[in-house]
Amino acid sequence: MNLGVLVITFLGVNFDFFFMLLFLLKKYRISQVIMGYLIGVIILLTASYSAGAVLASFLPEWVLGILGVLPIYMAIHDNDEEQNNNSKQSPILTVLLTYLSVCSGCVLAIFLPVMAGASLNNFFFALLIIALLTIVIVFIVKLVADMKVVTELMDRYGEVLMKVCYVLIGVYVFWDSGLISHLIALL
Repeated sequence: MNLGVLVITFLGVNFDFFFMLLFLLKKYRISQVIMGYLIGVIILLTASYSAGAVLASFLPEWVLGILGVLPIYMAIHDNDEEQNNNSKQSPILTVLLTYLSVCSGCVLAIFLPVMAGASLNNFFFALLIIALLTIVIVFIVKLVADMKVVTELMDRYGEVLMKVCYVLIGVYVFWDSGLISHLIALL
């Protein structure tokens, strides 16, 4: 397993989530964001490793497009009560669901061939490298989120921008997965 390919693959398929981290880090503690993100990464890398080519043969890509509902729901869902810390949903779970809804299709589709055929030792090494990279990325995005200009922008437009991003990501997941064209073909 090529470490460079692994790192570039992770950065490429998670790039859109880095923007979402700005919103999540403004709302939740860094430890909660790291935990949710790490759990999501572990779930998706483990699924990629264990499923291999079998998952691709049983789950066509358009089925993964159904996950686009999650970010759209999160955009529409009124979460004013969460800002008052009266939320019943765990911040870690919110970060995890956000990550899975944003990145699951891409991560599974791209990491399946990267992880296919890897030994168990290589899988654990890859998981360790990606986990460390995940933590570093969260700290880097936190530094960006704490910049004055970003803070002012997020304070003023953050809630609206986050909802717009969630809707766009949901629509993108629908479109990119082929779900929309599959549904059109059924009609």
